[in-house]
Amino acid sequence: VGTSLAHHAPGPLPAGTPAEVLAAASRALGPAALPERGAGELPALQLLARVMSQYGVDLAHPHAAAHLQPPTLTVAVAADVLAAAGNGSLDTYDSGPAGIAVERWLIGALTRLARLGPEADGVLTPGGSLSNLLGLHLARDAAALRRGVDVRRHGVAALPGPRVLCSEVAHFSVHRACAALGLGEDAVLPVPTDRDHRMRPDALDAALSALGPDETPIAVVATAGTTDFGTVDPLPAITEIAAHHGVWSHVDAAYGFGTLFSDRLAGRLDGIEAADSVTLDLHKIGWLPAATSVLLVSDPAGFGALDRQVAYLNPADDADAGFDGLLGRSLQTTRRADAVKAAAAFLALGRSGLGAMVDRCHDLARHAQARIESDPALELVTGADLTTVVFRYRGHDPAADDRLNAELRRSLLEAGTALIGRTEVPLAPADPAGTAAPRRVCLKFTLLNPTTTTDDIDRLIAAVLAAGRRCDHHARERTA
Repeated sequence: VGTSLAHHAPGPLPAGTPAEVLAAASRALGPAALPERGAGELPALQLLARVMSQYGVDLAHPHAAAHLQPPTLTVAVAADVLAAAGNGSLDTYDSGPAGIAVERWLIGALTRLARLGPEADGVLTPGGSLSNLLGLHLARDAAALRRGVDVRRHGVAALPGPRVLCSEVAHFSVHRACAALGLGEDAVLPVPTDRDHRMRPDALDAALSALGPDETPIAVVATAGTTDFGTVDPLPAITEIAAHHGVWSHVDAAYGFGTLFSDRLAGRLDGIEAADSVTLDLHKIGWLPAATSVLLVSDPAGFGALDRQVAYLNPADDADAGFDGLLGRSLQTTRRADAVKAAAAFLALGRSGLGAMVDRCHDLARHAQARIESDPALELVTGADLTTVVFRYRGHDPAADDRLNAELRRSLLEAGTALIGRTEVPLAPADPAGTAAPRRVCLKFTLLNPTTTTDDIDRLIAAVLAAGRRCDHHARERTA
C-alpha cells in the first residue's frame, strides 16, 4: 500500500480552513467554464495532478486515521487502469466478455471465503450503501411474494406494514434504503444493543414475535463491523432467529468482511455463512480504490426481482445460446469492470498477504488502545474490536468536554497535521426507566494503513494531546 498523489506537509491534509483550501484549489483550476481551446493532454494532466496533490487527502500518511478509507494497493490502482482503458461493460456479453469472466471469478472466490455454499452468487456495486439497498430490494420482493404481492408490477401499496429490523447502531444506509424502496424510514425497527454495541438476540426474537398479522417482516439486518466501534453482532444467533421466523437475513459486513482474510480474526464472522445476503466493501479492509463493493446472495434465485429481457441488449435466443451478460444482477445497465482491481489484489497477495495486513492494522489499534488507557488526559470509550478505537480528551471542565473534543479535532484538521474521526456515544447505560443517556462527542482512530508504525501512533496521540491542551487553555481564557 501507499499509493498517493499528495505531497503537502506536514500531515495528511492541506493546512487552512475549508473555505481557504477549496478557494485555492478552485483558483488553480481557473474559471469554471469549458475552454474554447484545450491546453493539450500533458498540461491538463499536470494541472490536475498539481491540484490533487496540493489540495487532496493523503491516505498513505500515518496520521490519516479518520474514516474507513484506506491507502490503496499499487497493483490495484494499476489494474484499475486496465478496466478504464478497455471501457467494457458487464451488462451484455458483447460489451465486455473479459470483465464478465473476471467478475464471475471474483464472486466465486468471495462466496467460498464466506462459506455461503456452491449455489451462492453475487454482484459488484458502486458502494456499501448500494449493496445494502440491493440486498433489501431482494428481501422486500421475496417477502412480498410470500404474501402474494408482486411489488415489481404493482408497487408497495399492497404490502401491509413492512418492517426491517436492525440494531440501534446499524449504518444509516438501512434507513435510506427503506426510504428509496418505498417502505419508508419508519419501517425500520431498531433493536437494542448490549454494552458492547452488539444486537441483543433476545430483543430481536421478542420484536419479531410481537409483530402482528398486519405487519410484514422484510429482513433482519445484522452488522459485522459497526462504523463507530468495529463490533460484530452475534451472527449465529441472529441468522438462526431470522430463519425461525421465516425472515430474510442480511449481514452488513461492509467493514468487517475483510477479517475473513485473517486467521486471527476470521472467527468473528462465524455465522455469516447462514445469511441470505451479505454486503462487503473491498475499498475498506481490502485496500482497493473506491468503489469496490459487493452483494453476495446464498440463492441466486433472489436476483429474479431484477431480471429484464431487452431486445437490444439480451434477447432470449441470444441468452439461450450463451451470449448473455450480467444485466439481471444489478440495478445498473452500463457497469464497469471493477472486479479487475480486486482480482489483481487477490492474485498478487493471496489470503495470507491480505490477512497479514489485517492483523497489522488490528495490532496498531490495540497499541493505540493501550496508549489511551495509560494517559490520564484521555478516556477510552471503546477498545479495538477490529481496527477502530473511540476515546475522549478530558479537559479542565467536564461539562465542556463535548465542545473541547469537537474543537480539538477541527484544530488538527485546519493545521493539516492529523486526520482523526468524530462520533457521538452515550457514555452510560440507560436508566431503569429505559431513558437513554445523552450522547457525548468522542474522537475516533480508524486505522487501515498497515505501513503505519507504533511510533507513528505514539506521535499521533501526542498531537492529539497537544491540541487538547491548546484548546483547553483557550477555553479557560474564554471563561476567565
